[in-house]
Amino acid sequence: MFLYKVYARLFQAIFKLVSPFLPWRQPELLEGPGCLQELPALLQRRQVSRLLVVSDQGIVKLGLMEPFLEGLRGKSIFYTVFDGTVPNPTIGNIETALNQYNEHGCQAIVAFGGGSSMDCAKGIGARVARPNLPVSRMKGLFKVGKRLPLLVAVPTTAGTGSEATLAAVISNPATHEKYPINDPVLIPHLAVLDPELTLQLPRQITSTTGMDALTHAVEAYIGHSNTKETEAAAIEATRLIMDNLVSVYQQGNDVLRRGLLLKAAYLAGLAFTRAYVGYVHALAHTLGGFYSVPHGLANSVILPHVLEYFGPSAERRLAKLARAAGAVEPGLNDQAAAQAFIARIKVMNQTMDIPEVINSIKPADIPLMVQRALAEANPLYPVPRILGRADLTELLNIVSGQPGTRASASAGLVQGEAHQAEDGQ
Repeated sequence: MFLYKVYARLFQAIFKLVSPFLPWRQPELLEGPGCLQELPALLQRRQVSRLLVVSDQGIVKLGLMEPFLEGLRGKSIFYTVFDGTVPNPTIGNIETALNQYNEHGCQAIVAFGGGSSMDCAKGIGARVARPNLPVSRMKGLFKVGKRLPLLVAVPTTAGTGSEATLAAVISNPATHEKYPINDPVLIPHLAVLDPELTLQLPRQITSTTGMDALTHAVEAYIGHSNTKETEAAAIEATRLIMDNLVSVYQQGNDVLRRGLLLKAAYLAGLAFTRAYVGYVHALAHTLGGFYSVPHGLANSVILPHVLEYFGPSAERRLAKLARAAGAVEPGLNDQAAAQAFIARIKVMNQTMDIPEVINSIKPADIPLMVQRALAEANPLYPVPRILGRADLTELLNIVSGQPGTRASASAGLVQGEAHQAEDGQ
């Protein structure tokens, strides 16, 4: 294990040195209530005449896209809608939508929805760029490598930050895998942050997607690959989420606070696309792959358990984040500040009816889940402490509320299938 830790840290150090030379970019932004109305004219100026809109049936039924589609018709821009995206989008989703893109001679892609729609759209764009490379061979780092068609992200949840990231997370139902594709070419060219699109979100999706964004900010900040820019983005995202999420959960029609949460999710996305995430995400992806637990819900439950498990290795950075974001009382030492920060996360979860454990985990599945989580996290994720097989096994037992672990099964149980409505990364 010692030699493996040395190898992982060496890999991360080299990657951090190389990172500034990669072709990073930030999306062009449209921000504010009603800003979606500006998008058709912007597409027309970019000479887009044929468009694939990627969404899901829930968005279509709510009618959220209708004003946008009407604007496209007013600009004589042809569009075709793919509404078959499922939570934890699949390779099949991507291939079906790719056929629709090609059949209609589309030039650009608009992702309209939560993280799943954006991940699906990125996968489609990657397949357009690399028509001879199957999605399964894009898993990992820098496997796309060619310019995508114009990609626009219109988030309807304030959570995944996928509108700012280089990642697309894809599921393979045949193997129960859920894995990221990471390449700077997947960063959307344009992001539309219109809080009016989030006003109809159910409370449970508001809470878990918000905690998803908090997880991005926290994991990015406590890792070893930060820059001044990622630190600043993570701090501001943490502050905005902790100041506003519970209030929006309790009063969902507050468009001002909704806008602040959208900005927080975007900033958290900027932070983790450069600084990366950690074991919370690696474990959450396995839960999504095995049991279709929505990503935001999985992150919400796992986050405090992993932060506690890190112990002293994460205390200094957690304390620094907590103080900078105004999330704890001043004057606390590092240990007390870190513990207070974790306690505040737990209180937020409890206030928003997010359970402490996920009891759909089957003990027989844990060895393979651990194997896949380790394969995702090590050596890439620059975590405070590199964990091994025994550590992740214990963490999954804790998350599942198994007898003898730190989480009590009576503290609040949830079946993954009870939350299928949530759109996750």
